[in-house]
Amino acid sequence: MTTDATDAELVEGVRQGSRDAAERLAQRYLRSCRATALAIIGNIPGAEDASQDAFVYAIERIEDCRDPSRFAGWIRQIVRSHALNYLRDEKHDRVVPLGSISEPAGEASPARDAERADLRAHLLGALATLSEDRREVVLLHDLEGWTHREIAERMDLPAGTVRSHLHHARTALRSLLGALGRDLEE
Repeated sequence: MTTDATDAELVEGVRQGSRDAAERLAQRYLRSCRATALAIIGNIPGAEDASQDAFVYAIERIEDCRDPSRFAGWIRQIVRSHALNYLRDEKHDRVVPLGSISEPAGEASPARDAERADLRAHLLGALATLSEDRREVVLLHDLEGWTHREIAERMDLPAGTVRSHLHHARTALRSLLGALGRDLEE
């Protein structure tokens, strides 16, 4: 199978038992699955769990994908469902545990660590105020680096709507996080 195989070709490969095809689908979509789950769940560990569970579920049930060329939309719906199920499960906390925050290499500083944890909590809180679609668009664009066109195709939205969601999401985040910046300066 070529490296530029279409989704339909990869789905067919998975149906025939190809691990390589499953790995390529995972490489292609797992990051966006995490962004979708994070947009719904609001915390990183939960998004990781839900997106991985959803991807395993999708691969196990690949025969249920009626239109392999639209795998992206199919997997997105599965991720959304798993993320919503995750939220309904009362066993999970809806906050980011401080121990799960990874730090870049360098000198450790308790004050810097606390500031970064606080900033991360504020950012996740600000993201939580956005609608699910706007959260997903801003995460896919700004975190994952997707283009407007790619997001429009994957979310089945007009490109203009994607641009509008991104604009409004960024405006809201600037406003919310701008207030945080002023608080930190004081």
